[in-house]
Amino acid sequence: MSTMAEEIDDSLYSRQRYVLGDSAMKRMANSNVFLSGLGGLGIEIAKNVVLAGVKSLTVQEGTICQIQDLGTQFFLRDEDVAAKRTRAEASLGRLAELNPYVMLKKADLDLTPDSDLSFLAEFQCVVITDASHSLLLKIDAFCREQKPPIQLIAGEVSGVFSYGFCDFGPEFTVVDSSGEEPKEIFISSITKDNPGIVTTLDNAFHGLESGDMVTFKEVKGMEALNGTQQTVTEISPYAFSICDTSAFGSYQTGGMFREVRLPKTEQYASMQDQMNSPQAVIVDFGKDASMSHLAFRSLHQFRDQHGQLPKLSDIESLCQIANKINQQSERPLDTVDRDILLHMAYTYITKFIPIFDSDIESLCQIANKINQQSERPLDTLDRDILLHMACTCSSAFAPLCATLGGILGQEVIKAVTGKFVPLNQWLYLDAVEVRKGLEDQEQDVFEPKNDRYDHLRACIGEPLCDKLAKLRLFMVGCGAIGCEMLKNYALLGISSHADEGKITITDNDIIEKSNLNRQFLFRPRHIQKPKSTTAAESSREINSALTIEAHQNKVHPATEKDIYNDAFFELQDIVVNALDNVEARRYMDIRCVTNQRALMESGTLGSKGHVQVIVPHMTETYGNTRDPPEHSVPYCTLKTFPATIEHTIPWARDKFESSFTQKPAMLVKYWAENGSPEDVMEKLRTNEAPEHTFAVLKLMKNRPATWQQCVARAWVKFEKNFNHKAQQLLSAFPLDHRTKDGELFWQSPKRPPAPIEFSASDDLHMTFVESYSRLVADYCHIPYSDADRQSQNITKLLADVKVPEFVPSNKRIILEDTPEKPDEDAEGDMSDEDIVRAISDLRQLQEGGRAQGAFLSMTPVEFEKDDDTNSHIDFITSASNLRATMYGIETADRYKTKRIAGRIVPAIATTTAAVSGLVTIELIKYIKGCVLEDHKNAYMNLAISLVMMSEPARARRTLI
Repeated sequence: MSTMAEEIDDSLYSRQRYVLGDSAMKRMANSNVFLSGLGGLGIEIAKNVVLAGVKSLTVQEGTICQIQDLGTQFFLRDEDVAAKRTRAEASLGRLAELNPYVMLKKADLDLTPDSDLSFLAEFQCVVITDASHSLLLKIDAFCREQKPPIQLIAGEVSGVFSYGFCDFGPEFTVVDSSGEEPKEIFISSITKDNPGIVTTLDNAFHGLESGDMVTFKEVKGMEALNGTQQTVTEISPYAFSICDTSAFGSYQTGGMFREVRLPKTEQYASMQDQMNSPQAVIVDFGKDASMSHLAFRSLHQFRDQHGQLPKLSDIESLCQIANKINQQSERPLDTVDRDILLHMAYTYITKFIPIFDSDIESLCQIANKINQQSERPLDTLDRDILLHMACTCSSAFAPLCATLGGILGQEVIKAVTGKFVPLNQWLYLDAVEVRKGLEDQEQDVFEPKNDRYDHLRACIGEPLCDKLAKLRLFMVGCGAIGCEMLKNYALLGISSHADEGKITITDNDIIEKSNLNRQFLFRPRHIQKPKSTTAAESSREINSALTIEAHQNKVHPATEKDIYNDAFFELQDIVVNALDNVEARRYMDIRCVTNQRALMESGTLGSKGHVQVIVPHMTETYGNTRDPPEHSVPYCTLKTFPATIEHTIPWARDKFESSFTQKPAMLVKYWAENGSPEDVMEKLRTNEAPEHTFAVLKLMKNRPATWQQCVARAWVKFEKNFNHKAQQLLSAFPLDHRTKDGELFWQSPKRPPAPIEFSASDDLHMTFVESYSRLVADYCHIPYSDADRQSQNITKLLADVKVPEFVPSNKRIILEDTPEKPDEDAEGDMSDEDIVRAISDLRQLQEGGRAQGAFLSMTPVEFEKDDDTNSHIDFITSASNLRATMYGIETADRYKTKRIAGRIVPAIATTTAAVSGLVTIELIKYIKGCVLEDHKNAYMNLAISLVMMSEPARARRTLI
C-alpha cells in the first residue's frame, strides 16, 4: 500500500487540494486515526475520513450485524447479517475500496470504562461514537494527559436527536482559520502621519478587522513599507491605519497590501468541565441547545441507572405476557409466531403504558436534578423534547447520521492538519419536526418488524415509511451530492415498493478518477462509465428493493419537448437538484414552478454548503433569490493592462481556446458549409463571400507541415506575445507618457511591460515552445515522438529559425473598460480588391497542393484539465507566467493555474455528506406535509464551524 505523504496524487485529490492545500494534505497523510463504533454515524465518519486520505484508520466495533443495521449502515449487506459478522468485519473491506492510500485496521478489543487506554497513545485523533458519557469522560481525561494531547471527537445519533463534541486539548494550533485565499488589494494613498492611514484603490473592500496583519509591496515613495508586516486598525471598509509613517518618504504611487495569516492558538475545556458549563454552536435560533444538552445528559444517566434506554415496550416482556394470555384462553393456540404475539400483546398495551410513563417520569426527574446543578439552569424544561428522545432513542435517523457524519468528519481533518477552526465545543442537531403530529398515532405504527426499516419506523412511523416507499422522485445530477442522496434514499427505502414508486435520475457525464475522492458510489473499475447508471447499480447494492431508472440526458430546453416535458414532471412527487452550476439550477426552478412541483435545492463550494426548500405556494423559489454577480474583468485589462496573476491566467486560457480550438473549428465548419475551393471561388466571384474567408485562408497559409515548422511557429508566437507586444505598447505609451489630465499613464494599477528576450536555457521559455508546438501538431495531424519534444532536440531546431524583427504598427490599442472580447475574426463586407486577393490566395494554395484533402481538415483541441500528459495546463501555465514576468507580476505555480484556468470548483466529501443529509430531512418533512415553520433552509461553512438554519421565506403573493 502506497502513501501520498511524499507526493499528492493530483488525479485523485485535485478538488480536495483546493480546499485544504498541500501542507494540510501532507500532514493528514501522516496521521493515524482511531474510530470506535461503526453504526450509522460511525460509518459516515469513517467513509469521509478514508476519502480525505489519512495515513491509517483503525476501527473498533464488536457488535454483530443485525437486520435493523441495514437501514443506517450502508456498508452492511444481508449476507453479513446471515453470517453474523461484526460491523467491523463486514465494513473494513468496503471502506478500503474507497482509497488505496489509506491503511485500514481493525482493533479486536472491547472499549469499556474499565479498559486500559494506553493503546490510544499511537493516534493523533480519537473518535468515539454512540458511547456512554462515563466512558467518554475517561477517554477524554486520558487524551488530555498525553504529550502532545490527543484530539478527541465524540458523537451520537439518538433517534431524531444528535450531538457532536470536540476537545482538542488545553492548547491547539490553528494554522489557517478560514482557508480563504488572502487577497492582494491595490493602494490609492498612504498618509504620512502617526498613525499612517491606508486607503484602497477605487474603494475596494479590504475585508480586514482590527488586529489583522498585512504586508506591503511595490509601494513607491514610501518604500520603507515594502516587505514589512503591519498590524491594522480598521477605520472603514476602504481604509485602515498602520504604524507611524511620519518618518518615511512621502507616498507617490502604486503598491498593494496582502493579509498575513498567522497561526492562532485555541484552548479547549475538558468534557468534565463542559458537562456542567457547555459551549454550544448556535444552529437554529428557534431551538435551545441547552435543552438538547440536558436531554442527552439525562438520557445517558438514565441508561447508567437502569442499564437500558427508556422504551415504550420491552419485546421479551410483551412476548411473555402474550404467552400467558394465550395459556389462559379457553382455546389456546398450539404455536404462536412473533407477529401474532406482538399483535396480541398490543391488545393489552395498557399494561405497558405505566412502564413507559415511569421511564419518562424518571427521565424528567433526572433532567430536573441535572438542571438544578447546572451553572446556567433553564427556567423550564421542554417535556416534549424528553418525550421524543425517549420514544426514538433506541434508533438512529439515517439522514441525521449523514449530516453529523459529514460535520465530524471535517473535525477529524481539522484535528490532524490544524486547517480551519474546530468546533467549540458542542454541536446539537435534531430533526424533531418529522415527529410533530405523531404523538397521537397508535403505538403499533412504530413497532419493530425485524426488518431494515425498524430504525426509520421508530422515528417517523409506518404510514410515512410507506409513503417514502411509494415515492416518485426525479433527481438531476449524479455527482458528489447525487451519490450521497442516493445512498440516503437506499437506506430510507425510498421508491422501494414492489408496485409503486420510482426514482428517475439523469446525468450526461462519465466518471473520472478525480470523482472518486468524493463521489463514493464510484470505484476505480467504474472510470469512464456513465455516472447515472453506475450510481443506480451501486445504490441497489445497498438496497436491492429500490426502483431506479437511470438516464444519460441533460435537462435543458432540447430535452424538454420529448423527454422531460410537462407530463413527465406531473408524474413526479418531488424533484431534487444535485447540480453544480447556476444556469441549470435556474432552468430546473422554472420547470418546477411551471409544473408546481416541490424542489429540493442544494450545493457546495469547498467547505461551504447550502440547502433551499422550494414548495409551491409556500416558499419563495430559487429564481426569487439572486446569487452575487460573478466578478468580471474588463477586456482591456486582460488584453493590455494585466495587474495580477488572476488577469494573466484567463488571458492564457483564452489564447488556448482561440489558437487550438476555435480557429481549427472555424476552418472545419467553413469547408463543411461552403464545399470545395472551387465552390468558394465561385461564391467570391458572385459577391457571395463566405464568412471568415480571410481568417481561414490565413490559417491555411500559416499551417505547418512538419514538426520543425511547428517549433518555428512556436518561437514566432513567443516573440509576438512576449516581446513585440511589449515594444508596441511602450512605443504607443512611453514610460513618461501622461494623460490629457497630466497624470502619468503608467501608474497603479497599470504596469508597464518589459520585453522578454527568448533563451533556450530558460525552462519557462522552453515549456512554452514545446507545449505550443505539440498542440499545433495535434490539431494539424503532424506526427512527433517523445524524443522530438526533448529540450535539446527543440534547441537544435530553433537554430535554423528566422524570427521577424519588431516593426511598430498603427493597430488601435483598446483603453476602454469593455467587458466583452470583440470578435477578432469578424470581417466586414469584402471590397473588389479583397475578393481578388482572396481568390489569388486560394489559387496559390491549390497550386501548392495545400487546398485539398487533409489540408481542408483540422482537429480542434478540446481543453482537458485533468490529463497531465496532454500539455494543456503546461501551455497555459507557461503562457500566463511569461506574461506575468513581462508585466512584473508574481508568477503562479501549475497547481494554482490549473484551478483558475480549469474553473475547478473546490470540493470535499465532508460538506457534501452534511448537505445531503439536511436535504433528505427536508424531503421527508415535505412528504409528511409539514408547514412552513417546520421547514429549514440551511447554510454551512465547516471551515469556521458554522451551521445556520432558518425558516424559508414565504412565497411572494400578488393581489389581483
